[in-house]
Amino acid sequence: MSLDPILFMGGSGAIGRHTAVALRAAHPDQALLIGGRDRAKAEHAAEQLGNAQGVVIAASAPDLGLGDRPVSAVVMFYMDHTLAGLRFAQTRGVPHLSISSGVFEIAPEIATYMHAPHAAPMVLGYEWLVGATTVAALTVAASYRQVETIDIYALVDEQDAGGPTVATDFEHLNRMLPAALTRREGSYLWREGAQSRTTFRAVDGTHIDATGFSSIDVVGLAAATGAPNVQFNLATGVSSSRQGGSMSTEIILELAGVGLNGEPLRTRHAVIHPAGAAALTGLSVAMLLERLLGLDGEAPVKAGLYFPYQLLDATAYLQRLAAEGGELRELRR
Repeated sequence: MSLDPILFMGGSGAIGRHTAVALRAAHPDQALLIGGRDRAKAEHAAEQLGNAQGVVIAASAPDLGLGDRPVSAVVMFYMDHTLAGLRFAQTRGVPHLSISSGVFEIAPEIATYMHAPHAAPMVLGYEWLVGATTVAALTVAASYRQVETIDIYALVDEQDAGGPTVATDFEHLNRMLPAALTRREGSYLWREGAQSRTTFRAVDGTHIDATGFSSIDVVGLAAATGAPNVQFNLATGVSSSRQGGSMSTEIILELAGVGLNGEPLRTRHAVIHPAGAAALTGLSVAMLLERLLGLDGEAPVKAGLYFPYQLLDATAYLQRLAAEGGELRELRR
């Protein structure tokens, strides 16, 4: 199944390239538009990908400078402070997926959606690695009758910069979010200072220092599971799953609550991808596009507002993760 080209805004970066590779692995004929401000850079990226065209984006123009060129979806790989991509997608009636906003920045997008809720599907792709964390956490949560605590620790390899756009977005988020949105005993609060600092054990048991991070995973998982305690913490260092090889990324998931047999239960798992955070993000974005557009053989997604985990099929996701050398691994407590 081949549709009109998918518009990748900022698609010449690392995550855009990984997304294209993952999408093309399943749908080699799907055409892409690689949009950016630098024509030469966009055209170079498009040439490398094949079946793609580089285009210059005019964010101030209602049509983004694309005229009547058809597109089937819009993906934002950078923080779109003007919401130009979202307005364009709503006007065209095509799905919109953005991955770079912070939890504190979603109000303008929500307001824009509320004024045109039937225009097209809109995905708040701000979960850590765009669904990798939540899909895995909800898979583990299926072993619980009631989840009481979800502690998430994301370890980004020090070699895994993700490109200049990712670095710029993280600098922005860290500057604007000195406190970490957390759910504790059923209430939402902001951890800061000493309360925001913690330590966790990586895959190989190494103790890693981490700091609280305001990820939208916190509110999504709290709503999906009812867990009264949810927190997200972020660390940068040598990923223990690297094992002397290239960089990797890992996410530690520690859950506690009541098991299906009514007994207390505590589990510890890790999501691992051997090629790093950008590759895992690319897989998530590619599978979301497949679901949104019906490339997976099912009906395209109807207009609405979605988290990634509401659209991604967990079984299919974990199978594709395994095909790329990654896994959801159970760890010893």
